[in-house]
Amino acid sequence: MRLWSFHPKYLDAKGIVALWREALLAQKVLQGKTKGYRHHPQLERFRNSKDPVRAIVFYLYGVWKEANRRGYHFDRTKILKKHTKTRINLTRGQMKYEFNWLCEKLKKRDPVRYKQIKSMMPIEAHPLFSPKAGLVESWERVRKDKL
Repeated sequence: MRLWSFHPKYLDAKGIVALWREALLAQKVLQGKTKGYRHHPQLERFRNSKDPVRAIVFYLYGVWKEANRRGYHFDRTKILKKHTKTRINLTRGQMKYEFNWLCEKLKKRDPVRYKQIKSMMPIEAHPLFSPKAGLVESWERVRKDKL
């Protein structure tokens, strides 16, 4: 499971579809409707928020909104309830780590998209997240090859 911290506009078609599916799974996990993935580190930041379900709903809405902007037909009714804006703090180091990881994926999977996003600086966060100074988040399972 990878719930990217940066804005979904950076993702290629495969990436945004995968993010939608994984965020829908995260919604079920945070509702207590699954047996698997309950302890996944990507969910820690949602669980640490005041209202984890509200946070994932707002996250999903952000993904849906970007997909809709691109003309994709993601089923909005899969989002649990009406979204309301909320914020979660996130370090800039985390966003940079994830963005570098995406760039490495796109170099191989979609070189054209890679060239497009490299020029889109500074990195914009998903609307759920409020970027702050800091290194990679403590919940991240850091891969040395992605630093």
